Amino acid sequence: MKGIVFTEFLDLVEEKFGIEMVDDIISNSTLASEGVYTSIGTYSFSEMLQLVSHLSSKSNISIDDLLMIYGEHFFSVIERSYPGLLATYNDPIEMLSSIENHIHVEVRKIYPDAELPTFIVQEKKENSLIMIYKSNRAMHHFGLGLMNKTFQHFKSTAEIILEKIKEDGTEVRFIINKN
Repeated sequence: MKGIVFTEFLDLVEEKFGIEMVDDIISNSTLASEGVYTSIGTYSFSEMLQLVSHLSSKSNISIDDLLMIYGEHFFSVIERSYPGLLATYNDPIEMLSSIENHIHVEVRKIYPDAELPTFIVQEKKENSLIMIYKSNRAMHHFGLGLMNKTFQHFKSTAEIILEKIKEDGTEVRFIINKN
């Protein structure tokens, strides 16, 4: 997993819960990196799992809710770092439907070894989209947070329904209806 995902997560934890919480979740985890991350490094997904799990138990916020909050936070990283990418789109449905064939292509140019989820568009209409998310990491709530912020970015709203196709969350259907 790319280091930027770790550095931004720890920034969010510090911002929302304080530096003591950052220290606490790192010290209570068994991390090969010892909790030292660089944005360009690559680290084991198990480290992220430990950090999120410890934050969940310390904050009494579910892992899914934490991942969604983190996804919303991470959208600001995209806005800051890649404004040209967002400027390519005029509509949230158009942007979300191009995750696999445009956005992930651009991400791979910057991070060639990034392990990204797969998004398959099942149905696309002017104001609705059905996509299948596939990832062995089951971080679909992170994706949900990014989607929420995508609609906010375009000054729009949507109802987003998440249906687990596989109970472990490695395959999920997003049903998106723009309001």
